[in-house]
Amino acid sequence: MSEDAAMRPARPTLRCLREDLELPIPAVTVPLDEVEHPILAKTAEQFATADVKHERIRAVDDQVLFKVKVQRWRGAVWVDADLPWLVAAGRREDGSGDDFYAALEADAKAARVRYNAAHTDALKTDTYTGHLLPDREDHVRYRAESGVRFVRRLRTTLLELARASLRDGREHTVDFDTFTLGLQVRADEGHETYLAVRITGSVPPNLATVILRNVPGCQADGWYPEYALPERDLLPAEQAWSNLMDPREAARILDTGA
Repeated sequence: MSEDAAMRPARPTLRCLREDLELPIPAVTVPLDEVEHPILAKTAEQFATADVKHERIRAVDDQVLFKVKVQRWRGAVWVDADLPWLVAAGRREDGSGDDFYAALEADAKAARVRYNAAHTDALKTDTYTGHLLPDREDHVRYRAESGVRFVRRLRTTLLELARASLRDGREHTVDFDTFTLGLQVRADEGHETYLAVRITGSVPPNLATVILRNVPGCQADGWYPEYALPERDLLPAEQAWSNLMDPREAARILDTGA
C-alpha cells in the first residue's frame, strides 16, 4: 500500500467511548468516527493515511498498539487492516509524565494474570489487551452504520449526476460495487423537466426504492417504470423509472454547483 493510500476513518470502540471518554453512544445515524472529541480528532488526523510511522506502546507486547497524544489526552490505537480503532484513552494529570501508558501497562499485566488463571493455555506475553480490542458489539455497530454511509454516498452521487445531466442533457453514470446507476435530465418544449433513473445490475427492490427516494427534486410517489431511455432501449439487465423534476430545484442544483 502506498504512503498516501487512505485509511478508513478512525473510530473509538464502544467501551472506550462509554468508559474512557465518558460520552453517550449516539444514534446509529451518527457514525462513531464523527463523534467530536480532541483525542478522536487527533487519532483521525494521525491515522488518515497508511504506511505512516507511529510510535508504538512498547510496554504492551501481546498486541501492536500505537500512541496518540493531544493536549492532556493520551490514547492507544489498534489498526485492523485499514481501520484504526481508539481502544483506550485517558488524561495526563498535572505534574506527571505519561502516566496513562504506565496505567495501561499495569492493567494489561493484571489482565494477563487473570487470563492465565482462567485458561489452560497460558499466555507467553507479559501483557494481555484483548479485552480492549473491538468486539462483536463494535462490529455490529459498524455494519449498522454502513447503511448510513451508503445513503450519504448515494445522495451525493445523485446530486452530482443530476447537475451534470442538467448541464448537457445527456445520461451520466456511476459504478457502485454491484450495480451501475445512471441519470438523465431533459426539459421538453412545455418546459417540464423530465428525469430518468437507470439501474444496471441486480439489486433488491428495497434498494431501488431507496435510490428513487433520494433523487433530488422529484416527488417520491411520482415514479413510473420505463421500458426505454430517451436515446435508446433498455438492455436485459437494466431497469428504469421516470419522474418530473421541480424546475426550481433544478435551478438550485445548477446554482450550487457553480
